Amino acid sequence: MELIVARNREDLVKARRAGPVALVPTMGALHEGHRSLIRQARVRADQVVVSIFVNPLQFGPNEDFSRYPRTFEADLDVCRAEGVDVVFHPSVEDMYAPDRQIGISSGEMGRIVEGAFRPGHFDGMLTVVLKLFNLVQPDLAVFGQKDAQQLSLISRMVADLNLPIEVLGAPTVREPDGLALSSRNRYLSEDERRVALSLSRALRAGAAEFAPDAIRRAARAVLDEAGSRLDVDYLALVDPATFAEVSEDHQGVAVLAVAARVGATRLIDNVTLTLNPA
Repeated sequence: MELIVARNREDLVKARRAGPVALVPTMGALHEGHRSLIRQARVRADQVVVSIFVNPLQFGPNEDFSRYPRTFEADLDVCRAEGVDVVFHPSVEDMYAPDRQIGISSGEMGRIVEGAFRPGHFDGMLTVVLKLFNLVQPDLAVFGQKDAQQLSLISRMVADLNLPIEVLGAPTVREPDGLALSSRNRYLSEDERRVALSLSRALRAGAAEFAPDAIRRAARAVLDEAGSRLDVDYLALVDPATFAEVSEDHQGVAVLAVAARVGATRLIDNVTLTLNPA
C-alpha cells in the first residue's frame, strides 16, 4: 500500500483504517533507532503512523531548534522501507494556534534532572505528545528508552489523565562502539565522537557495581577522565517512577542517567540497573 502523508486532522481521519493503530512520534532525521521503534509498532498494530514534527515548544531560547536536522524526503524513504502506513507531518500553524494559552504541566518530575537544565522542555514535550494522541487517536505509542525521563513522564501523563493508550518503551539502539544513536550525533567531529564515548563507558562502569554510591563513583571517574573536553550537566542515579535520586539502601530498579556537551553538541544517555540485589 502506498505511503500516505497527512498534514492535518482531516487527512488523518481519511487515512485511518479499522484495527489497532500504533503511533511513533519523532522529530524526523530518522536513524536506525527510529527504525527499531517502527518495527516494534508494526508487530503490535495493523496500522503504523509516524509523526514528523520539530516541536518548537520543547526547545529553549539557546538551544538548536533552527539547526535541528530536517531531512523530510530521506525520512519518507525510511518510512516506506519500514512499511509505515501514514506519515503525519503538520506545520507549526497546524499544531498551535497563534493565541495558544493552555498546555500541559510536567509537574515536579519535569523540573528535576534533565528538566533542571532545560526549563519548560518537558511541558512542551507533553503538550505536543497529548496533541498527537488526540489527533492520531492511537491504541499504542512507541518511544525510545534513551529518553528515559521523557518516557516516564509520558507514562505518568497517560495514567494521570486516563488516556486509553498503551505506552511501549523500546530499548536504546547503539552504534557498534557503544554511542547511543541520536539525530544530533551528525554534529560531532571525529575527535568529539571519541570524547562522546565517555558517556556510554561511564554507564557501563556504573553498571558493574550494585550499591548506589559505588555506581556513582565508578561512572563519575570515567567522565572525569575526559577532563574539560566533556562538559557534564549531570550524572544521576534515579528511581524511574519519579526521577528522584535514590538512597544508598534503595533496592530494585534504578536508572543511571547522564547528560553532557561535547563541543556544541549536547548528548544524553542512560542505563537501567538493579541495585542491592538480595
